[in-house]
Amino acid sequence: MANLERVNFGSKLGVILATAGSAVGLGNVWRFPYMAGEHGGAAFILVYLFCICLLGMPCMISEFIIGRHSASNTARAYRQLSNGTPWMVIGYLGVLTGFLITGYYAVVAGWCFQYIFASLLGHLHGTPSQLADYFTAFETDPFKPVFWMAAFLLVTHYVIIHGVQNGIERASKTLMPALFLLLLVIVVAACCLPGAERGIAFLLKPDFSQLSGKVFMGALGQSFYSLSIGMGCLCTYASYFSKQTNLTRSAVQISLIDTLVAILAGLMIFPAAFSVGINPDSGPSLVFITLPNVFQQAFASMPLIGYVVALAFYALLALAALTSLISLHEVSTAFVQEEFHTTRKRGATFVTVVCILIGCLCSLSLGKWNFLQIGGKSLFDIFDFVTGQILLPFGGFLTCLFIGWYMPHKLVRDEFTNWGTLRGKLFHTYLFCIKFVCPIAILMIFLYQLGFISFE
Repeated sequence: MANLERVNFGSKLGVILATAGSAVGLGNVWRFPYMAGEHGGAAFILVYLFCICLLGMPCMISEFIIGRHSASNTARAYRQLSNGTPWMVIGYLGVLTGFLITGYYAVVAGWCFQYIFASLLGHLHGTPSQLADYFTAFETDPFKPVFWMAAFLLVTHYVIIHGVQNGIERASKTLMPALFLLLLVIVVAACCLPGAERGIAFLLKPDFSQLSGKVFMGALGQSFYSLSIGMGCLCTYASYFSKQTNLTRSAVQISLIDTLVAILAGLMIFPAAFSVGINPDSGPSLVFITLPNVFQQAFASMPLIGYVVALAFYALLALAALTSLISLHEVSTAFVQEEFHTTRKRGATFVTVVCILIGCLCSLSLGKWNFLQIGGKSLFDIFDFVTGQILLPFGGFLTCLFIGWYMPHKLVRDEFTNWGTLRGKLFHTYLFCIKFVCPIAILMIFLYQLGFISFE
């Protein structure tokens, strides 16, 4: 039975901005550009757009259906709909995944705070090797990353304890426009640089000779990562949707915002990189090691503008990280509050304290605390691998099977069409994708990421 006292988002704009904020994060601003750089630019983007429609939106609608119908935290939602059968493990898996990601994601978010501080003080200067040494020294420091990680989680905690409308929705209405404004400012600055047209062409002019099975797998995985599918965020936020919310339209709007941010992030980074002759396939180090050097070189004749752009860029990263971290935190907070019958403030405090402890361990494992490493991998890398390459695709795979093969199709159709008030012409297409296309695609991602299939 749904929780009739559950608070809803206060407006349609709040629904879109809050849920888009959940999807828009470091996956768009950090991961998407380096994935596009490694997989051929525009060709990768075309495949990515296809994957968003093929995989992303159907999976997003599925989580919306489960969350709104149950009006409960993710674990309880699956438990109710599964009638206590083993299918209910999907909900607990989503909560666990979101909880673990919150702990180590806050570490990366804290790095953004440090780089804002370093940009303000003008510390991000030097050769590429000096910038790499700066990042390594910071990453392995026993105090600074922990301090910034805890600070980021406390900011998130402040938003969460103020509730759905006064906390999450109000913050989203401020943070998302600010994120877009900063993004547009940096895009304009980058595209005005000499030689920037080569970066624009790389991102927008497809070279179909770059297409390969590896590109398709990379795009499928990125669409999954970028839309926050399988970690409980979409299901939890959908539990705050009103019964009048058009789930399909919301999924389309959120996917468009998410994709627009990702492409703008590419237009922000690649024109500047090509302008100074930096290789676009710099990988995960692109943001924290390569880009400070790019900004330094690109705006060498205009140091003040370079200073402002670098500062704005890391502020943008922090905003993107914050919108995602708020949704991740809410998954665990809603679970603790409802399952243990406590107040929102106490539930949020418990989650914040435990996640700070997890973040401390993950951060310290990157330094000299070798006893926090397993098989030569840091605890941070282990959390990243287990959640990103095992729990997320596995949870998404099970959700598709649950919706497509277990839940009564009448119930799914009722939610899809808002109980017959919407035409629902795409319902059968959606159901076909969820029953057949999405599970096969997600299974292929899973096997590829674990190394069982290869496209080399």
